[in-house]
Amino acid sequence: MTNSKYPRAEKLKKNTEISLLFEKGKWRTSGNLRIIILKDKPHLPVDSVKLGVSVSKRYFKRAVHRNRIKRLLRECYRLNKDVFKQAFGEKTMAMLFWVSPEMPSKFQDVEAQFIKLCEAQKK
Repeated sequence: MTNSKYPRAEKLKKNTEISLLFEKGKWRTSGNLRIIILKDKPHLPVDSVKLGVSVSKRYFKRAVHRNRIKRLLRECYRLNKDVFKQAFGEKTMAMLFWVSPEMPSKFQDVEAQFIKLCEAQKK
């Protein structure tokens, strides 16, 4: 059975890690999802997988809508953690963004875009 949890150790929260990610990371986009990735390198050691999610206030003024999308993004990662690790590696820092002003109609749409984003990285 796969480990389908999203523990505290996997959450990207430190300000120093986030600023390092934005300085050195690479951007990928697929549909309404955008990700910035920083893989483990000798001069930039990364301990394990760390993921953060964000939704812009510019697109969604109400916190209820932003929180709903963030929950969907975290759930996509939690359920498809194996796909993410195969695509980006075991030692990766990443941050997911929702970059569309339209609210996703259902979870399956968001999950399909997440899987497509991961599979595009494999190629």
